[in-house]
Amino acid sequence: MATSGTYTFNLDLSDILEEAYERAGLELRSGYDYRTARRSLDLMFLEWQNRGLNLWTVQEDSQTLTAGTGRYALSGDQLDIVEAFLRTDDGDTSKQTDLTMSRISISQYSHLTNKLTQGRPIQYWIEKDPGAIALNVWPVPDDAETYKIGYYYIQRVEDTGSPASNNVDIPSRFLPCMAAGLAYHISVKRPEASDRAPLLKQIYDEQWDLAADADRDKSSFYMVPGGYSRV
Repeated sequence: MATSGTYTFNLDLSDILEEAYERAGLELRSGYDYRTARRSLDLMFLEWQNRGLNLWTVQEDSQTLTAGTGRYALSGDQLDIVEAFLRTDDGDTSKQTDLTMSRISISQYSHLTNKLTQGRPIQYWIEKDPGAIALNVWPVPDDAETYKIGYYYIQRVEDTGSPASNNVDIPSRFLPCMAAGLAYHISVKRPEASDRAPLLKQIYDEQWDLAADADRDKSSFYMVPGGYSRV
């Protein structure tokens, strides 16, 4: 039996928009149809990020700390920090050590009696500004050691952009969810497709659950026949 032997299936932006319109029982005809669908798609990506953590958007980065400085502005594509650790003596094979840091809320930070205390940082809190986030550490780093914070962050999904030939910044397993979700959002905006909205919403929710479940971190599970014996 002959098969393709390839594993590169993907949809560019025009394919996704066309698929979504077809599911809504409509045709993609005008430049306005294209623009409004692309806008809905970008809004849907923000909705996905508000739903919580997706492992495919988690990236790793680090920030070197400076003695006497407690606040560090991070890149605009970093939405939130999932986990962080403090590294001392970075690069020294005999002394480098990674230490757990605990995240605190801004309310907990506000109750610290001396926010200027210097020492080895053990806690951090995230300041969320409209354009970017900032990492704040406490105690403020001293100069007794060299410190670097390693952290895992949720990366913002790239915008769809205007060229229809663009590929969308998601893994292929989310393509069914994306097509289903966009079809639902289009049906909400178009009166002639509103009767399809409940069914499209149901399909969208089902596809989201499937994709999100596949994206969760899984540990191995083994069944061993005869693994239990009677005493």
